[in-house]
Amino acid sequence: MNRNAPCPFCSIPQSEIVYQNSHCYARYDRYPVSKGHLLIIPFRHVENFFDLSQDERQTAFGLVGEAKRKLDTDFQPDGFNIGVNVGVAAGQTVSHVHIHLIPRYHGDVDQPEGGVRGVIPKMRRYRGAEDCRG
Repeated sequence: MNRNAPCPFCSIPQSEIVYQNSHCYARYDRYPVSKGHLLIIPFRHVENFFDLSQDERQTAFGLVGEAKRKLDTDFQPDGFNIGVNVGVAAGQTVSHVHIHLIPRYHGDVDQPEGGVRGVIPKMRRYRGAEDCRG
């Protein structure tokens, strides 16, 4: 992360905002991993998700729900991944909190089992997954 670069989330054009509430806004990711990939971003510049206020966290996840309904209508995805990268070791490249809401579609990857566990590829498929299928 280049901490001296201007924050790309602090001065977003109003035309890019899909939804907003008192603390956050949602916009489409400029580098989407799937059709409809949205970011939920607090207006206040905060680097670490764990430093958000309780109100900011609540309104952020409220906006996740609103955005999910929009994506259901606009893109009809088959599932979703929701993720937050906290720190360079976790892959955070923009030093402003943002929640990824990523629509998923049947067949978008060969073996989706493990979902977000795939951030560490060798841990994506784990022994015992069959035990959870009931």
